[in-house]
Amino acid sequence: MSEPGPAPGPAEPAFGVEAEPAFGEADLANCERERIHLAGSIQPHGLLLLVREPDHVVIQASANAAALLGLDAVLGQRLRDLGGDLAAAVLPRTLEALDAGLTTMRVTAGAEGRAFDAMLHRPAGGGLMVELEPAQPPHDIARRVETALQAFLSCYALRQLCEEAARVFRDIGGHDRVMVYRFADEGHGEVFAEQRRADLESYLGNRYPASDIPQVARRLYEKNRLRVVADVHYEPVMLEPRLNPLTGDELDLSLSMLRSVSPMHVQYLKNMGVGATMVASVMVGGRLWGLVACHHETPRRPPLAVRAAAELLAEALGTRIAALESFVQAQAELSVRRLEQRLVEAISREGDWRAALFDSPATLLHPLGATGAVLLFEGQVQTLGEVPATPHLRALGDWLDAQPRGLVQTHSLRQEAPGLDAITPVAAGILAVPISASSGEYLVWMRPEQQRTLIWGGDPTKPVEISEDGLRTLAPRRSFAKWHQLVEGSAEPWSAKDVATARLIGDSVADVVIQFRSVRLLIAEDQLAQVRRQVAVSEQPVLICDARGAIALVNDAFDRLLPGLRGARPRRIEELAPFFAHPAEIRRRLHELVENRQSWSGELRLADDDAEAGRPMLVRADPVFSSPDRILGFVLLFNDLGERKAADAARRRFQDVIAESHRTRAGWLDRHADMVFQGILASLVENAQLAALEIAEGVEVGRMPEMLESVRASVARTTEVLEMLARQLGAEKPQPWDDA
Repeated sequence: MSEPGPAPGPAEPAFGVEAEPAFGEADLANCERERIHLAGSIQPHGLLLLVREPDHVVIQASANAAALLGLDAVLGQRLRDLGGDLAAAVLPRTLEALDAGLTTMRVTAGAEGRAFDAMLHRPAGGGLMVELEPAQPPHDIARRVETALQAFLSCYALRQLCEEAARVFRDIGGHDRVMVYRFADEGHGEVFAEQRRADLESYLGNRYPASDIPQVARRLYEKNRLRVVADVHYEPVMLEPRLNPLTGDELDLSLSMLRSVSPMHVQYLKNMGVGATMVASVMVGGRLWGLVACHHETPRRPPLAVRAAAELLAEALGTRIAALESFVQAQAELSVRRLEQRLVEAISREGDWRAALFDSPATLLHPLGATGAVLLFEGQVQTLGEVPATPHLRALGDWLDAQPRGLVQTHSLRQEAPGLDAITPVAAGILAVPISASSGEYLVWMRPEQQRTLIWGGDPTKPVEISEDGLRTLAPRRSFAKWHQLVEGSAEPWSAKDVATARLIGDSVADVVIQFRSVRLLIAEDQLAQVRRQVAVSEQPVLICDARGAIALVNDAFDRLLPGLRGARPRRIEELAPFFAHPAEIRRRLHELVENRQSWSGELRLADDDAEAGRPMLVRADPVFSSPDRILGFVLLFNDLGERKAADAARRRFQDVIAESHRTRAGWLDRHADMVFQGILASLVENAQLAALEIAEGVEVGRMPEMLESVRASVARTTEVLEMLARQLGAEKPQPWDDA
């Protein structure tokens, strides 16, 4: 089960419990595993041919193929025997890969040379799949697409963007209702934006359980970005023969535009009163972010130009969402860096950093929308805002120690820790990050209990009903009346932005803690053993030396950075130079650090056979003073820049690829398409470049290459779709000989 729009289905059972049900044989107890891509049939508004290569003989076809083409038979015929210019148009395209998505074109075929829209791709198992739909009148929407892209670029808030997308899709597709459907981290979905006919009930804000769109369906949405059901009351047209002669198995229809819809989903749509659908996938950073679901009460087959425009706009929408999410993350990171600077300055000025952390709610609470914050550090408790009593906070610290190491988040603490139920009124939700490797040391944000009413599209506890077929099989629910659920004992959930911001702040505070403890190591000899252990278990490489440059301490992380140290550890920092590229320069820098007592921060590379190929590192070296004229020693911190360098390289490659794409893939558009399509292309490139800038500023460096590749792939895909659209509409520049 799995098709456009929410469609219910329970969670997938444990691996190996049941075999996957064949298409059409699933009910809601097992539809999570229904083999929906092996439908064995298509919708009747078109025909399907599987062509063997290289002789281009039709070896499998939909049962309606001969009738729609006005021929006696199609099986066993060559493409050139099917009339019109079908073979002449299709065969040159077989030199392309045709396995990543649909290629479309206008052709003629059949006994009377009827016009068809053709869709080509190579399915798993080999051969060439040709789908034909009777051509519809030209639908010139190029200027509306160009206007829509500019509207997307002018949106700087997620909800505003999604509302604009719903409006644009309804304007272009003409459906009764358009919903932008967003998936939550927990798996359920929400109607995030909506445009509808005035007399229809609003679904805006309705939630649907994760089971409504099973994982098998979501995987297909990632592969086939646009799905159309022209008439939910259709009679499926079977394939003949049923099995693919090339494989002896069902024909893989994953990328088929005509593929039959799961009977479970068809019934679900009928229960909703929907007559036809068109659904576009919204991909953000390589993941399925959501769907644009277009519903109509009566049968509706969108023209191919409308479908191409919908796919293009869905890609552009995903790119813009990626840019907005990255911008928000960049703003959070900037705020955290300012906080880190204040903490470091506080250590130098006051000998401690905690006062700077808690000096204002705007510093610690507002970035995460928290009402309270707690620092558990070295047995002490420091608070800001509304928090539970100290004994409860110490109990919370004990509970955090019992959790797997790392960030801990929950919006319903009473479910996770029933023993802490008493703090629910002020701390129903917590977000905690460890700030050192020692137990009991955390920075914790809190949110109070918030009674909320969630609106569901039908009772989520009863997503199924017993069918009336006498077999007591599970069938989709018939009622979609708004169902209100009162949620108590929980707080407003933490967003992905909240979690990312908390992790950034936690990392910064952890760095400051290491520096603070390193300073105290030099100041307080009686605390040396304890602090040595704390520094030693830090994941950040640290080196401490005395005022004369003699090495007093290096931690395990530093040993892992330079494994050669274990055999013959240097006694002075100048002796580290051979472990780095350009040792003479490093030796000079370290000598100046000790002699001139000035902070040093710079980039260097570990030694390698190629001096320019060693792992890049950022070093920060600071002198520690007990008074303005007396120095105790130096603290050196090292950070691996490998991921950042890889991200920078990915960004440069992205710009090169975009430029190359404009010169090659977009070459036909530059030479042949009129100004409208060139304007659309310019908007697509601008959208991608803006997204790349925001990604470069806001995304964690480890994810940046993946995100940039996603944007590049989206540009390539939309450029190809745009060229197809221009060809379909015949939108070509006037040539010099036109007036001759």
